[in-house]
Amino acid sequence: MESIFDKIKELREVTSYSKHDQIVVGIINAIDQKIVSPNDLLPSVNQMIQELSFSRETIRKGYGELVDRGVVESKNRIGYYVTNAQTDQFMKVALIMYNLDTFEELFYRNFRKELGSKVHLDVFFHHGSVDVLESTLFQIKGKYGMYVVAPIPHRKTKEILEAIPRSNLLIFDRFEQLDGEVSYIAQEFERSTYAALEALAEKIRLFDEIIFYHSPKSLDPKEIVSSFKRFLHDFSIRGRIVSEFVPGSVEKGKAYFTLDNYTMWAILKECKSQKLVMGVDVGLLSANDEPAKEFVDITTYSTDFALMGKLAGQSIMQKQRIQVILPNVLIRRKTL
Repeated sequence: MESIFDKIKELREVTSYSKHDQIVVGIINAIDQKIVSPNDLLPSVNQMIQELSFSRETIRKGYGELVDRGVVESKNRIGYYVTNAQTDQFMKVALIMYNLDTFEELFYRNFRKELGSKVHLDVFFHHGSVDVLESTLFQIKGKYGMYVVAPIPHRKTKEILEAIPRSNLLIFDRFEQLDGEVSYIAQEFERSTYAALEALAEKIRLFDEIIFYHSPKSLDPKEIVSSFKRFLHDFSIRGRIVSEFVPGSVEKGKAYFTLDNYTMWAILKECKSQKLVMGVDVGLLSANDEPAKEFVDITTYSTDFALMGKLAGQSIMQKQRIQVILPNVLIRRKTL
């Protein structure tokens, strides 16, 4: 009866195959020919060294590629075992997001498109909970070739992400400073927020004041808060921060700034009920552009989430490190 070792050794005659290729293709052939099946334990690294006389590093890299493809998994103190018989798969990717708002769906759709049909993608949501992020990564650790994670601004986040090998991690949306080189595609908030408000300064002056809805307990970027305060000071514009939107509080002559879609739609609804004209009686600036906001002509400032998804997918497919900070750009429309 043929063994995994036989399938690897028979590839020695293929001159174009390196030792690394022999391991990867040999094990794939063994799975395809049902010599081994899902849940079967594969030879240990030491057994492979003894049988094939390959270096430990070569064997580990071979197993590592099979782990990246989602064909093999690694468990501490147990070893490598087969998990997936779909061997034509290029890679297995875990995407961990906040949730699936419309603008995040723009990221997902473009990311999925770049990965193509041979990449298996599983999507998880942490909803801004560091405990959910930690438990999710604990449960899926070692099961994916790439982990694409939207980090949470929390003191525990760095410790949680440090457990993922740098070559298997791509951070997106928010930036998290980790030790060593890591791939990231993140938004820039501080300069972009100030620049957007600065560009709108003359419009904002037409209103009595600008109200920024921001709860100190929220996960909103703190850089936006500091930029808003600096803008008010530098331009001598009247404004204030309100922790929560109160229904019935919309007033003529006010401009409003919100990062929350629920608050944005509530303001629009109240303006409609009071027959207030957006951009004339009331001003409105929203974050994170999406098709619905374009349709109802809302002024936004936003990063390009479609581009973010595209760049993330390209980085994975090309197996290249990426380090990009995308600005938030003002999109002028009717409301301010």
